[in-house]
Amino acid sequence: MKLMKTLGLAALLALAANAALAHVDTEGVRRGAYLARVSDCIACHSAPGGKENAGGLPMDTPVGKIYSTNITPDKETGIGNYSYEDFARALRRGVAKEGHSLYPAMPYTSFARINDDDMRDLYAYFMYGVQPVKQANRDSDIPWPLSMRWPLTLWRWMFHDDSRYQPDAGKNAEWNRGAYLVQGMAHCGTCHTPRGVAFQEVALSDKKPGYLTGAQLAGWYAGNLTGDAREGLGGWSAEELVQYLQTGRNRYTAAFGPMAEVVHYSSQHINTADLSAIAVYLKSLPGAGAADVAPVRTGATLFFENCATCHQANGQGHDQVVPALAGSSAVMARDATSLIRVVLEGGVNARTRHLAWEYSMPGYAQQMNDQEVADVLTYMRQSWGNAASPVAAGDVAKVRGIVADGAHQK
Repeated sequence: MKLMKTLGLAALLALAANAALAHVDTEGVRRGAYLARVSDCIACHSAPGGKENAGGLPMDTPVGKIYSTNITPDKETGIGNYSYEDFARALRRGVAKEGHSLYPAMPYTSFARINDDDMRDLYAYFMYGVQPVKQANRDSDIPWPLSMRWPLTLWRWMFHDDSRYQPDAGKNAEWNRGAYLVQGMAHCGTCHTPRGVAFQEVALSDKKPGYLTGAQLAGWYAGNLTGDAREGLGGWSAEELVQYLQTGRNRYTAAFGPMAEVVHYSSQHINTADLSAIAVYLKSLPGAGAADVAPVRTGATLFFENCATCHQANGQGHDQVVPALAGSSAVMARDATSLIRVVLEGGVNARTRHLAWEYSMPGYAQQMNDQEVADVLTYMRQSWGNAASPVAAGDVAKVRGIVADGAHQK
C-alpha cells in the first residue's frame, strides 16, 4: 500500500511537471537558442573556465571593473523568477527585476530594437532551454560614489532610445533584415561605434554620423565597418564579409582579440541567409572615416588613433627618442599655447653633435579641428597621473590663427 502511494505521488508529480511544460513552445525555444547565438550572450556571460551563461566575466570600464551576471534560470542567483515583462524590460530598458539600473556595458541600447516575437523566443530559450546554474553575482569593483546606480536613470533619459526597429520602406527585405540584426541583436555598434564623454554610443543607427566608424574600447580598437576605402570595408565584397564572419578570415585579414571570440561564439553559428543580409546592410553604408566623424570623437579615441603609436598608450614615450607625456612639465604647463602649437604644426627635435639624428612629429592642423585638438590635449593633461586644466577649443582657435598668420608672412 505504501509503495502504491509512493508510485501514485511520483505519477502525480510527473503529470504536474508535464502540465507545467505543456504550454512551452518548443519551436520558440529552438528559435530562441539561435537568436541567443546571434546576440552572443555566452561570450559576455561566461567566465573563463566557468559554466555557460552563469556570469562572472570581468569587464573593464573607465571607472573600474564590472562583472557579468548570471542569466541562467536559477531562481536564487539567476533570472529564474523573471516574468516575460521583467526579461523584456531588462533587455530593452536596462532595468533589472529588482528595479536597479544595469550598467550600459549590457547593450540594451541595441537590444531595444528587438521585436516582440524574437524577444518571446529569447525568453523561452533562457527559461526552458538553458541549464540552471547556482552561482551568485559578483559586485563591481567601481568605488563609491561612482558605483551608485541612480545616475544611470539620467543617463538613459539622455542617451537611450528604447523604440523597436522600424523597417525602411525604401529598402528590400534582405537589407532590412541585415539592419535589424546589426542594429539590434548582433549589437555591432557596442564595440564599433565611438563613444562620447558619458560613455554613450554617439549613434545607434546609420541615421546619425559616426555609426560603426570604429572605436577604441577596453584596450582594443574595433575597426571601421563602413565603406571607407582606407580603414573600412570598402574593398571587401559581400561574399568576403560573409566568409570572414563564418571562418574568422578572408584574403584581407584574420579575426583576433575580442573579434575572434565573436566569431567563435556567435557569427560562425549564424545561418548564411542572415550573414548575407548583414553583409548587404554593412556594404550599403557609405564610407565614413576619421574626418567624417570628427565632431563626435573623444580625446581618448583621438589619442589612440594618432599619438599612441609613438608616445605609447601609457604616455611613457621612448627614452631619448619620443618624449614622455606622463609627468611632463611641458604637458602640464599652466599655459598650453606651446603644446597646442606642437600639435598643430608638428616639430623636429634639436640636432646636436651629441645626437646627430633627428626625430620629427607631423602636424595635425589639417586632420583635427579646434575641438578635437582641445579634446586630445585635455586627455593628455589629465591622464597617467597628470593634473592640469582642460584646453578649450577657443584657445586652439587663437593659436591656429597665429600659425596661419605666420605661414602667410613666409
